[in-house]
Amino acid sequence: MINSPSSSSGAPQLTVDQAITNLLQGDQGERYYAAWWLGRFRVKEPEAIDALVAALEDESDRTPEGGYALRRNAARALGKLAEPRVVPALVECLHCPDFYVRETAAQALGELGEDLDLGHFDAAIPELLNLLEGGLEAAQPIPGCPHLAQPYNATIETLGILGVKAAIPYIEPFLNHPLAIEQYGAARALYQLTGDRKYGDRLVAALQGDKLQLRRAVLSDLGAIGYLPAAEAIAQTLAENSLKLISLKGLLEHHLQASDSQESPSQTAIDLMILMDSLL
Repeated sequence: MINSPSSSSGAPQLTVDQAITNLLQGDQGERYYAAWWLGRFRVKEPEAIDALVAALEDESDRTPEGGYALRRNAARALGKLAEPRVVPALVECLHCPDFYVRETAAQALGELGEDLDLGHFDAAIPELLNLLEGGLEAAQPIPGCPHLAQPYNATIETLGILGVKAAIPYIEPFLNHPLAIEQYGAARALYQLTGDRKYGDRLVAALQGDKLQLRRAVLSDLGAIGYLPAAEAIAQTLAENSLKLISLKGLLEHHLQASDSQESPSQTAIDLMILMDSLL
């Protein structure tokens, strides 16, 4: 039986059974925490998965603005479980009226795509492409709204992870989106889908941007695609060393996965480790 580690914040310790019971029958706070807990500890018992899937249809936990906070936490948890049978439920969430549920569901599908055979996503791909319909005209910023009409960035990221080459013409226009974060997401996915260095180099150039938040996002993107030519630029970026280390770790992991050699570390791997050591 899994128990969560003790927490100095006073967060409750749970067992799997308690977490499932809380998710099904607890008050609003208990249910929200239980969904997070089941994802955090990668609980894959069928009863836990069933409870999380059921929570994706919850109507009781609503934010003052009408959003579905529990649904978001349940979708986030399901993305961590590498369980094929949750894909249809997450696909259904792409139609939820809550933007943030749609965004979290798209992200969860991408996370699952890193662990599952891509054949499990045949039904998801058309729904993800539908979110990009209308292109740039539909994706313009909405005055007074903190988000766009659809979770374009999360959707594009997931299509890149899933290797959906049919998405290339849908994604290319977002290189010219008025928001830089959308441009960077498009460059990341297009590099994954085409292997063309011009997209990786575009992200490297973005590391010189003025805004720290955007530089942080680009560090994450470069680590996710394992773009080796970015190594030096990552190490020199004006951002927290912890984030640069995570990005370089992504480069190293991609390099090691791509290498068939079982011998001593390559010079590239050694150079990456030296760069990482210099940031410690």
